[in-house]
Amino acid sequence: MKVLITGISGKIGRLVATILHGHGHEIIGVDRRDWPDAPPGVTVHQADIRKRAAAEVFRSTRPEAVIHMATVSHITTKSADRYRINLHGTRAVFDHCHEYGARRMVFVGRHTYYGASPETSLYHKEDAPPMAVTTFPELSDLVAADLYACTGLWRFPDLGSVVLRVCYTLGPARQGTLAAFLRGPRVPIILGFDPLFQFMHELDAAKAIVTALESDIRGVFNVAGPNPVPLSLLIRETGRSPLPVPELLFRFSLGRFGLPRLPRGAIEHLKHPVVVDKSAFYRATGFTHDYDEDATMHAFRDSADE
Repeated sequence: MKVLITGISGKIGRLVATILHGHGHEIIGVDRRDWPDAPPGVTVHQADIRKRAAAEVFRSTRPEAVIHMATVSHITTKSADRYRINLHGTRAVFDHCHEYGARRMVFVGRHTYYGASPETSLYHKEDAPPMAVTTFPELSDLVAADLYACTGLWRFPDLGSVVLRVCYTLGPARQGTLAAFLRGPRVPIILGFDPLFQFMHELDAAKAIVTALESDIRGVFNVAGPNPVPLSLLIRETGRSPLPVPELLFRFSLGRFGLPRLPRGAIEHLKHPVVVDKSAFYRATGFTHDYDEDATMHAFRDSADE
């Protein structure tokens, strides 16, 4: 199968491309970043997914399936750019899929779509509302992209669409939202709170995306790995030390005194858990993770010593 991957040069994109290439698929990538050491047979086009050059890649290659991973987080990109990349980019990908005859589409979203709040249930099912719009406004563009992807299920009935809401990833690549938060030797937590954090090994995340593509499924699915663990345990098992900070001082100190530069909406995610129910994806595909919580945390920790 000819598969086009947007965001192929990212951590998970490279893993997905490598697995699919090993399964015998023809891989084409579109990314603004280069992948100079891509495996032989994997073709990478440097282009902005919103621009004409990316549309030309779709037109000339006519992929049978598309995996859309070219979205960015609040940590890496400014607000205006995020909105254009996440929402406009997602719209462009669906339009190209429809125009150039793709038969499968996998949109890779994030479990933070559901937001963190003391009023929500512990395990979010796929039909839970996107509370992140109100509790974490900086995620509104990712929520909008997710909702737009969901409309593809009925707007393009000939396109077998799958929307994945993947929990945090962690592993030796030391990239991603959670890895960025755990970067320093002392990780701040809000005094009096110790929420559950849900994560999976980056290789398991890639395996899940490949499973979604190669399975005959469509719809919206949460994707997660092992059981969630308390934030304080996560910090210690990855070789860091938790630094309890009173909430008012935490808000004032963001970006100062060695604390990470987090948006204010992230505070709710350090107080309340965002945990998803993964059972629907398991029933539909039989997917199981290969790395438990200890192996995942230690893979991140041990990579610092290499």
